Amino acid sequence: MRLLNERNIEDIALGAAVLGTGGGGDPYIGMLMARQAIRDYGAVELYTLDELDDDDLIVPTAMMGAPTVMVEKMPNGDDIINAFKSVGKYIGKPIRATMSIEAGGLNSVVPIYVAARLRIPLVDCDGMGRAFPELQMVTHTIAGIGATPMAMSDERGNTVLMETISNHWTERFARSVTVDMGAMAMIALYAATVGQLKTAAVLGTISQAERIGQTIRSARVTEEDPVNTVREAVGGYLIFKGKIADVQRRTEGGFARGDAFITGIDDYAGQQLQMSFQNENLIASIDGAPVVTVPDLIATLDIDTGEPITTEGLRYGFRVAIIAMPCAPQWRTPVGIALVGPRYFGYDMDYVPVEERCG
Repeated sequence: MRLLNERNIEDIALGAAVLGTGGGGDPYIGMLMARQAIRDYGAVELYTLDELDDDDLIVPTAMMGAPTVMVEKMPNGDDIINAFKSVGKYIGKPIRATMSIEAGGLNSVVPIYVAARLRIPLVDCDGMGRAFPELQMVTHTIAGIGATPMAMSDERGNTVLMETISNHWTERFARSVTVDMGAMAMIALYAATVGQLKTAAVLGTISQAERIGQTIRSARVTEEDPVNTVREAVGGYLIFKGKIADVQRRTEGGFARGDAFITGIDDYAGQQLQMSFQNENLIASIDGAPVVTVPDLIATLDIDTGEPITTEGLRYGFRVAIIAMPCAPQWRTPVGIALVGPRYFGYDMDYVPVEERCG
């Protein structure tokens, strides 16, 4: 066990934006919430699963909706607490701790706010090892853990509690409720015991995000190449450098969807990269040929600072580097590929591990 303070939160938020693959919501907003909660209530205890009892109940907390909406429609803090408490009340069993359902973006730091405010621990794991756009796209689903009971709450005080027959149905109903709540809702779901999580979760991801954030911060001080420093820290591959020529995005069905077109510079001059996203970056193609696909991670970094850029932050003229990272092993199983592979998102192509294409 160790304590998370304000500096830890800043590093986690920065690293989580890299793991968020362009989505997961702007971690800056969640960082502000978590930092204020720590100031008000004290540091948060971060536990590994091995430090807890196997029958302890863990309930993740998160934001659901379009990241573009989150920039303007702020949570009020009570909404996520209402959702968390509703799940505990429904189950009728004390909740030992909370965790991140995805290690990328806003949802890596939202549970820190909950942990600080309720004075409960945070667990060093998540259900993705990155960010994905749909509720059923978690390693819990691969392990047979149900998403419900799930609670959803908005800033007005409305709370919806649902029980469904499958995690895909949870996504379907929850997406409709999210739209009615203004394209953004705070949620609690996927209650599981520590014993279940030891085989289902992606372990150590909060610490991983923190290490990535520390790497970016250190590169600024030492004036190292920030992009290469991040690439080494995540064990990834540099696949492109260029200037954003166009971004086409739309908010549709509770998702931020679109494509970014990047004109190559330096070694990539004369080439064009197209990056397609649904909240998160899904496919990166150079001159029409796919280079990286989900479930592997695709991150957009500012060339000069190494700062990750979310899909809602992409702008014409930005000079960016695109790096790719291998996904968690759970996603490379047949069940994982069926759940989050390129064909699920409507792309007529097979998944090929990034190291085979770029190694």
